[in-house]
Amino acid sequence: NRRKKKDDSILEIPSIPNPFPELCCSPFTSVLSASLLPKATSRKKQVIKVYSEDDTSRALEVPSDITARDVCQLLILKNHYIDDHSWTLFEQLSHTGLGRAIEDHELVMEVQSNWVMEEENKLYFRKNYAKYEFFKNPLSFFPDHMISFPSETNAAVSHSGILQMFLSSSTYPEIHGYLHAKEQGKKSWKKLYFLLRRSGLYFSTKGTSKEPRHLQFFCEFSNSDMYMSLTGKKISGAPTNYGFCFKPNKSGGTRDLKQLCADDEQSRTCWMTAIRLLKYGMQLYQNYMQPYRGRSGCSPLNITPMRSISENSLVAMDFSGHRSRIIENPTEALSVAVEEGLAWRRRGCLRLNSHGSPVAMSNMGMSIHRSQSWFHHKISREEAQRLILQHGLVDGVFLVRDSQSNPKTFVLSLSHGLKIKHFQIVPLEDDGKLFYTLDDGHTRFTDLIQLVEFYQLNKGVLPCKLKHYCARIAL
Repeated sequence: NRRKKKDDSILEIPSIPNPFPELCCSPFTSVLSASLLPKATSRKKQVIKVYSEDDTSRALEVPSDITARDVCQLLILKNHYIDDHSWTLFEQLSHTGLGRAIEDHELVMEVQSNWVMEEENKLYFRKNYAKYEFFKNPLSFFPDHMISFPSETNAAVSHSGILQMFLSSSTYPEIHGYLHAKEQGKKSWKKLYFLLRRSGLYFSTKGTSKEPRHLQFFCEFSNSDMYMSLTGKKISGAPTNYGFCFKPNKSGGTRDLKQLCADDEQSRTCWMTAIRLLKYGMQLYQNYMQPYRGRSGCSPLNITPMRSISENSLVAMDFSGHRSRIIENPTEALSVAVEEGLAWRRRGCLRLNSHGSPVAMSNMGMSIHRSQSWFHHKISREEAQRLILQHGLVDGVFLVRDSQSNPKTFVLSLSHGLKIKHFQIVPLEDDGKLFYTLDDGHTRFTDLIQLVEFYQLNKGVLPCKLKHYCARIAL
């Protein structure tokens, strides 16, 4: 009881701060007390700087153990973007002209710890639609002439069978083909026959021989990261524009890079995808599956991927009857789109602006596309290809830009089949009215917005529908 009363009396005494702590406290008291505190304190925080395509940036104070996916989620919330599971943190090494998409599970601070202080390296926040596309359509990523399966497997491998072999710890398909390799410490490139196996990347010293005595080890991936060349032939002097390399962690500079170059984009995509699967394995699949956790009916390698926001919202509908219906016939959808466009133009011409002139409406229709996210004003062909490549070479990634060769026309740049194609949009005047067309006037649109919306629903003369647009976001 006495002890209890004594404690109560102590608690009742108000605490008075000491104005001169250095006179009665040892200078080592704070250090000793901090060392005696339990380790379950708040996590250390650091500041990172993230850039967007228009070179705007944002500084974030984040925990030291934050992952790339968490940084993307934070930026999505702060900027009120729609999360369609394609946002990616991208690492760009300005000095060497290299870049890579940081995997969702990687720690951002570990990535930055490999940077050299003198180099102006940056983190970019952008969309990458091809990040997990190989889980949805592996057959297009691994062509038959570049992949060999173990002898005990059947000749025909199913859609999910390829992925199961890549993710299995016992079996692994062999990737093989020619690559240009830059010899260590030399400027010359040599074309060699390479093989990718679970133990690493090898090249043959005798033609296409796969005998162990003819195979020489080139690189393993546990202590290095894979980068794509962003400058093509400019810096490295590569024979083609499809270069990639391996940069060891904590490397001393460009002399430690193991540089390779493919003959085409399909070959480079196959090599880089296979190496990603070899290095990270099931971790990649877990990253891909994370948005679907908790959804019913999702079993491994047997799920229906979520469609993008644009695909879910753009459906041709008929509201003329008592009940609405989806228009499945492309011909019917075309006639409805043209009819609606003409009706929209008639209604627009009847509206008057504040000065009472209908001419201003036609001028506004000619420039209304400039406010759209998919339109890029006065960029070059090379810049358009770079933007599409950064967003991922998935069928349907597109942008619209001004034509540099003909100032009065526009160009639709579209990704299809791991290639970027360009289609000219020509203005056409008929009976005093201005239209836009992609097919020599067979299909006409009153403005570029109507043209893009139509080809998002119907592929028409294009190789595929327009699905994902490249946008310059701002942070």
